[in-house]
Amino acid sequence: MSSTTPAGTATFGETATGQHPWWADAVIYQIYPRSFADGNGDGMGDLPGIRSRLPYLANLGVNAVWLSPFYVSPQADAGYDVADYRAVDPRFGTLADFDAMLAEAHSLDLKVIVDLVPNHTSDEHEWFQAALPSQPHSAERQRYMFREGSGPDGSLPPNNWQSIFGGNAWTRVADGQWYLHLFDTKQPDLNWENPEVREEMVSVLRFWLDRGVDGFRIDVAHGLVKAEGLPDWSERASMVEGREHSPGVEDTGAEDADITGLETEPTPPYFDQPGVHAIYREWNSVLSEYEGNRMLVAEAWVEPAERLFHYVRKDEMQQAFNFGFLLAGWNAARLQASIEESLLEAGKVGAPSTWVLSNHDTVRHTSRFGLSDPTTFPKGLSADDEQPDEALGLARGRAAALVMLALPGSAYLYQGDELGLPEHTTLPHSVREDPAFFRTGGVERGRDGCRVPLPWTAASPGFGFGNYPEGNSGPNDDGARPWLPQPESFAAYAADRQVGVAGSTFELYRRALELRRAHRLGSGAVEFSELNDPARGVLSFRNGDVLVVANMGGAPVKLPAGYGMLAASTSDAIRGAAGVLAPDTSAWLRMVPNGSTGR
Repeated sequence: MSSTTPAGTATFGETATGQHPWWADAVIYQIYPRSFADGNGDGMGDLPGIRSRLPYLANLGVNAVWLSPFYVSPQADAGYDVADYRAVDPRFGTLADFDAMLAEAHSLDLKVIVDLVPNHTSDEHEWFQAALPSQPHSAERQRYMFREGSGPDGSLPPNNWQSIFGGNAWTRVADGQWYLHLFDTKQPDLNWENPEVREEMVSVLRFWLDRGVDGFRIDVAHGLVKAEGLPDWSERASMVEGREHSPGVEDTGAEDADITGLETEPTPPYFDQPGVHAIYREWNSVLSEYEGNRMLVAEAWVEPAERLFHYVRKDEMQQAFNFGFLLAGWNAARLQASIEESLLEAGKVGAPSTWVLSNHDTVRHTSRFGLSDPTTFPKGLSADDEQPDEALGLARGRAAALVMLALPGSAYLYQGDELGLPEHTTLPHSVREDPAFFRTGGVERGRDGCRVPLPWTAASPGFGFGNYPEGNSGPNDDGARPWLPQPESFAAYAADRQVGVAGSTFELYRRALELRRAHRLGSGAVEFSELNDPARGVLSFRNGDVLVVANMGGAPVKLPAGYGMLAASTSDAIRGAAGVLAPDTSAWLRMVPNGSTGR
């Protein structure tokens, strides 16, 4: 079974020198600031902590880091409710700390991407605070989506839209008007028909560009513009990635506005409206004024894929997250379909595709792949749920990493992927902080399990997450403990037990990234090989001179003669003199001169 899919590499926005821009094939590492590294020992990750660990990322071999929000925020929605777009929240440090971190990253040849949240602000943003006491139709209110109510006395919402988080999408203020919030009440939507809003967000872009950031990840990129007249919508847009809200559960709090994938058809009047593209064309023009190939990556849950890639046309954004690959799970047929569709649509607009397995809103893929159905996306996991097979999930997670890192385009890693870190599936309910857990009465377990602070050193308090004094920082001690407790099993995954240790997951990732650069896989093309047989659970393709084989079935797969092994997901993945690939493993192979196996 063979199929060829072009990667469209000839038109990745080449520079004047004929070189591809850095982002076209970059491997980008997502940092969740509160859980990466704690520089001051208060139990919360911060910018100095990030700076201290940048050499670790340079050693791993990634090209860039993406930081989830670190701006001033009441943290009603994990920082996606921004009160000041130009200041660092004291929890994470200062602007001087940011500048020092950025300079350190650049000295290590690491690019830095920051999150931007343009669909809504916090209700504590100075604009919204000015709007509340202002008169209806005032300039202050025109920055947001204030409307008169419906019904004889205006006591009903302006339309029937429902919040992505559940409940009504409208909240009434004291003088009787209503304001729109597609997410939580504390996240009022901005009015993108107002030129002042557009000017302000361009100013925010320039603020961070002038400081030297290399790009922006755009939250809810498909949500800025609403259909004219705000027509009723009888459906309720629901979330994918195991994030639907249970019917009848009262909305009692905010949650991250970071996942906005839709399962409804057709498109709601508040998402993926044609007007968003003019905004991104303007932003593209702004970024083009700066040296260094600055970039935008869209978080846009849009179907079909053809519409997603409208966001990365030549004069708009540079990348869009391809969540179809993440949603495919551990399944050869689903992965092949995602790869083919993604590369086909990316090629049409001359853009690179992106690939991702986990992020801060999903159960970690090493745990999802250890469930009885490795294509499911649970709404978090607790001790009351099916517990993943940790060893099986890790094996499959390592194998999937080799598949992802062999694909052309740009790959995103979530912090801890390189350690094979599993979900914390037994967090006590008493320590959970994700509002999704509380709003649904625990029906949704929430995302705390994938946000547990990283383990750096196995024998240190808090597994080395922060600079803690002995006896005052361990996971079970009083004092400045990590903001979420780490399971004791994290000791086995700690970085100091993996860096430089042959066969570790860290070294697998480091070697794969080294080979990816050497064989130029990020700028290559995919051709499905004669071994490819999704019906038997075999996914196999060529990218340049590298043959990738992943065995997602239950039987060993005979490998072709004349190939040597470049990398394998486990030390015993390839077995026997004849060379067979064991189930739940993957390998990168290369033709050996003179037909020698080289194994």
